[in-house]
Amino acid sequence: MGSLAYREDLGEEKNSAFTWELEANSRDYNSQFKEKSFLCWQRRKHKSNVIHTAKYNVFSFLPLNLYEQFHRVSNLYFLFIIILQGLPEISTLPWFTLFVPLICLLVIRATRDLVDDIGRHRSDRIINNRPCQTLVGKSFLWRKWEDLYVGDVVCLHKDNIVPADLLLLASTEPSSLCYVETADIDGETNLKFRQAPPVTHHELTSIRKMASFQGKVVCEEPNSRLHHFVGCLEWNGRKHPLDIGNVLLRGCKVRNTDTCYGLVIYAGFDTKIMRNCGKIHLKRSRIDRLLNRLVALVRRPRPPPSSSGPPFPSCAKIFLSLVLISVALSLGFWSKVKEFKAKHHYVSPRHVQSVAAETFLTFWGFFILLSVMVPMAMFIMVEFIYLGNSMFINWDVHMYYAPQDVPAKARSTSLNDQLGQVGYVFSDKTGTLTQNVMTFKKCCIAGIVYGPDDEEEAPCKGNPYLWNKFADGKFPYRNAELLRAVRGRTDEAVREFWRLLAICHTVMVQEKDPDQPVYQAASPDEEALVTAARNFGYVFVARTQDSITVMELGDKRVYQVLAMMDFNSMRKRMSVLVRNPEGAIYLYTKGADVVIFERLSKKGMTEWTTEEALASFAEETLRTLCLAYKRVDEDTYEEWRQRHREASLRLQNRAHALHQVYEEMEKGLQLLGATAIEDRLQDGVCDTIQCLKQGNIKVWVLTGDKQETAVNIGFACQLLSENMLILEEKEITRILEAYWGSNDGLLAGQGLLQSRFLQQTKVAMVINGEFLDQLLLSLRKEPRALVRDEDVDVDVEEAWQERGERTTDFLRAQRVSLMWRTLGIQLRGTGLGPRVKDSGARDGPEVRRERAFVELAARCQAVICCRVTPKQKALIVALVKKYQRAVTLAIGDGANDVNMIKTADVGVGLAGPEGMQAVQNSDYALAQFCFLKRLLLVHGRWSYVRVCKFLRYFVYKTLASMMAQPLYEGWFLALFNLLFSTLPVLYIGLFEQDVSAERSLELPQLYIAGQKDELFNYWVFLQALAHGTATSLVNFFVTLWVSHDSAGPTSFSDYQSFSVVVALSSLLSITMEAILIIKYWTVLSVLAIFLSFCFYVVVTWGCQSFWLFQISPENFPFLYADRNVLSHPSILLVILLNVSLNTLPTLALRVIYQALEKPRPKEVEEAPSEDITAVEPAPYLRRESRRRRSSYAFSHREGYAELITQGTILRRAPGVDNDLLMGQIIPCHEELSPSIQESPRCSRKMSLLGKTGHQHRGKVSSRDGGRAARRPQIPGSPRELAVRGVPGDVAGGAGGVTVVEGEGAGAVGVPPPPQQPADEGGKVSPVG
Repeated sequence: MGSLAYREDLGEEKNSAFTWELEANSRDYNSQFKEKSFLCWQRRKHKSNVIHTAKYNVFSFLPLNLYEQFHRVSNLYFLFIIILQGLPEISTLPWFTLFVPLICLLVIRATRDLVDDIGRHRSDRIINNRPCQTLVGKSFLWRKWEDLYVGDVVCLHKDNIVPADLLLLASTEPSSLCYVETADIDGETNLKFRQAPPVTHHELTSIRKMASFQGKVVCEEPNSRLHHFVGCLEWNGRKHPLDIGNVLLRGCKVRNTDTCYGLVIYAGFDTKIMRNCGKIHLKRSRIDRLLNRLVALVRRPRPPPSSSGPPFPSCAKIFLSLVLISVALSLGFWSKVKEFKAKHHYVSPRHVQSVAAETFLTFWGFFILLSVMVPMAMFIMVEFIYLGNSMFINWDVHMYYAPQDVPAKARSTSLNDQLGQVGYVFSDKTGTLTQNVMTFKKCCIAGIVYGPDDEEEAPCKGNPYLWNKFADGKFPYRNAELLRAVRGRTDEAVREFWRLLAICHTVMVQEKDPDQPVYQAASPDEEALVTAARNFGYVFVARTQDSITVMELGDKRVYQVLAMMDFNSMRKRMSVLVRNPEGAIYLYTKGADVVIFERLSKKGMTEWTTEEALASFAEETLRTLCLAYKRVDEDTYEEWRQRHREASLRLQNRAHALHQVYEEMEKGLQLLGATAIEDRLQDGVCDTIQCLKQGNIKVWVLTGDKQETAVNIGFACQLLSENMLILEEKEITRILEAYWGSNDGLLAGQGLLQSRFLQQTKVAMVINGEFLDQLLLSLRKEPRALVRDEDVDVDVEEAWQERGERTTDFLRAQRVSLMWRTLGIQLRGTGLGPRVKDSGARDGPEVRRERAFVELAARCQAVICCRVTPKQKALIVALVKKYQRAVTLAIGDGANDVNMIKTADVGVGLAGPEGMQAVQNSDYALAQFCFLKRLLLVHGRWSYVRVCKFLRYFVYKTLASMMAQPLYEGWFLALFNLLFSTLPVLYIGLFEQDVSAERSLELPQLYIAGQKDELFNYWVFLQALAHGTATSLVNFFVTLWVSHDSAGPTSFSDYQSFSVVVALSSLLSITMEAILIIKYWTVLSVLAIFLSFCFYVVVTWGCQSFWLFQISPENFPFLYADRNVLSHPSILLVILLNVSLNTLPTLALRVIYQALEKPRPKEVEEAPSEDITAVEPAPYLRRESRRRRSSYAFSHREGYAELITQGTILRRAPGVDNDLLMGQIIPCHEELSPSIQESPRCSRKMSLLGKTGHQHRGKVSSRDGGRAARRPQIPGSPRELAVRGVPGDVAGGAGGVTVVEGEGAGAVGVPPPPQQPADEGGKVSPVG
């Protein structure tokens, strides 16, 4: 099998061509593009916005479902037997005796598939019928999502879901910004901003202009790269660049934006989120696949690595057994037929065929006769058992979530037993493990920790913030001591602490109610911090481009913003340089403890106590930020401002220079304290994960969020622990480089060390999506992956590195890649590699690399993958399925989890706030993550135990009854599986329990039996075959031996009496076996056995009555046969002897086996003890020595500070540039009509500042009312550089600092050569 990553990459490379073309408001133009469909048929290249996730339609259901049904080898086998039974020369039973049950089986399974698919059709209909406003003519009208086509212009409002991939044309926000929430796509909770191209922002200022807009978009073909888009807009003879910062993806939610307008560029299955959703996979349980292998002669697959027990013989196949037995019997017939004809010459004329022909027909006759070894009734009954166990899941009140009125639901009825065999759980983070609710929990100011007051010890039960008219009534944090310190105004550290939180941020405020400001934050973390400062009297009320207004305990203070130094993944801090009303300059900084403590001027008692507080916050898994400040004198600021301006104007190495300038200012800080925010987990998450780990189930977290946030949640849910060695990307690379650099002589010794180390140390792995791409991409595609950060919208730690440094990293990455090529062979020598014979000779380098990564990850106690796309999530699941051969389960609640849910063996969807797409594509639906524990450890294990017992007992019952032989009465054969033995076996499949639900949860180790296939495998199947055959032989030959040469009234040597004795012996022996294996005795179990005997008595009495014998002697020939046999005590003793011989030896063997069975050894996968973790790690695993773990996690996105300092994000005061927008207003009400009503609330205040060509931007600072300006990023734009408040020279004026960026600079932090405006002739002219 080829590399999964390689095949995925080939598709992406194919779709990178810029051949996708469309024109706005022109369906006729867009419909002319065609693509080849089949042979000479063509179809429209641009798909409609209709979504079809269902498998069938009216016409394809019957043929496609039959095609899937007959992929089961058992169905093909039954069809083959029916065809043989239709031939009179070899038929032993009428053809319809097997045909009718097969039809019933097909109908049952088809009905189940139809019901599942109807649910998909309903969800598709709900999504396709969602309303949206589409531009039709000169007005916006309500249309359904399914009516959208490429080239349409749509209007969206706040909290609307984006219906397709749109090019943002304009919005009611300043500079046509639009804020979106992408939690349903990439799992990130912080808001992202998108911005319309400057040309559409300036030109499309009315409905009339939108209706006449005829711009043409040329871009890349539809692909699955969520963070990448390249194209251009051709309009009025000019081309304007487009990137991912201009695109709204389907599934995003519009936030904090009243109205926005977009052009559909991808629709339906061409959208990026649908390209990541994957296809519907036909899921079948492991037991179902085992049954298929048992029915047909196929190559024996390798057992899973975790399996145990004796080796499985490849000859243990029913089909092969039948063939061998039939051949043996046919050869016996061949050898005896000549002798028989010679002795009985009078029967020769009846046999007209040759001996060879008669032998051939006899072979098929025996084959049909023995075909009941694959009982049709077993496959029919197992469908009812699956259905019953699914209903038990639906009815479980312990998995009912009352707050949302959501019960558990089994949306698939054929995977219940697989729930008891799960080895890996792949979980999303946002909305699955967490509630996505940030709460201000604690703070430390000047070394004093202020936690929430105990409700019982609180002096007052009322609201302590009534004195503050700006307070948020929903703020849960209460601390009376801290409140007294704030209101006392005597503690300088307390005042500066809250002042910092009110000033150092990028939050925007809506001026709806002067007393109740509404904050618009880019992340829930910032909103929680600013809200905390607000409740303690430091209220952020307004901001302008160069100032911020704060109400400090009722006093209004305006701070002049001199510079803002934004967050990014490398800096891990944010700073604001302000001048207070008294004229003093202060620097306020907040960020990670590891970077703040390095920049402190001193370390005293306050710093030590704060470190202890941070350690306690980390133990409580709270998200922390450290706060620090310093006073800056005027001379120092003037010198720094000059260096900052020079760095901002550099044409090369600007990002690095700015970074160094920031470093100069952010030194000598004074620590104020720290904040602790709780990212609330869902109820019961920690307990659930611990129980799953005790059951040998490995939990991997796959999230699109940042690494710091994901790791913090890993500690919060106890997936990670303080004494666990966390392998990050650098550590993983060091491990692999150690293998790469070792020679053959040292390889064995290092292998033993590494094997011992991994077994004795808790190890976890934390990687991100980009690192995963480098590991799993094809060798031929490595260079593109290693420089992929130039066009992927991802925060990179080395964002400020220059080209020379990138070349070094590229060569280093090539070295790591070369090491991966030889890793597959080397790891096999160290014990980490695959244990497959000669795999190195057969597998390519891609397969060896994938296997090595999966083997290394599988040895870790936990794996966290951050910043992964939906397709990467599915890829990780597919790799584990491919190389570990374990049952995988994926659980999530968003559209970004759909592909992972479809790919896993079992998909679980959570009915959460992110929508129902995960539920609609799942096999099981739950309301909370904590219900997964009961679903697996109780229902899953019970289903597995029941199905395995049912199959073993049914195989035994079939062999023990010997129903195919014409020895028994016809009605006994017909009703044996229907009445006489059905109820006990149904009870076993539906109600059997080895332990109670409470005991299953207390002992998760019981779950390991299902992972190892201990209850039903080839060996168990052979035991059932041998047991059933022995029972049948005992019943027949013991009865034959006792009745031999007997005569008289008590003799049962006649055919009917002999048949009754053997039938009764078989029925009683089978019933005794059911009594022995049932462990959960209830009234139903007793009733099932009692009713089975009652059915036998009643039916036998009726069928052997004189009345029916008179009506049809041929059909009811056993007249009073049972009465005659059972009236003799000696015959009853024979029946008792048969039952005893069948039951007592089996019972004795089971007792002896249980007495001699060794206790289960402790699993290697279990977490090692705490004292073992002190083992000295290998040199290449040594990490930085830290006394404590940093619990810094802040879900902020770079770029908002630049928008603020440039004024792009700010609305202007009334009266500014109103003449530019006179009569040019875009309505935002739902009632859109050709007669456009002007609305002051919705008018867009146009900014003269352009936007860069990429979403991420550099750092910008301004002071003294100065305005920042930037060069326009549109190639060929005639618009000149507009600078407000700055002299004509870009470097002139003391009031402003100008930052010039090139296209794409913000994405990777490396500024390309500056773009220069072009003159009218299209030639580039120098800037004056």
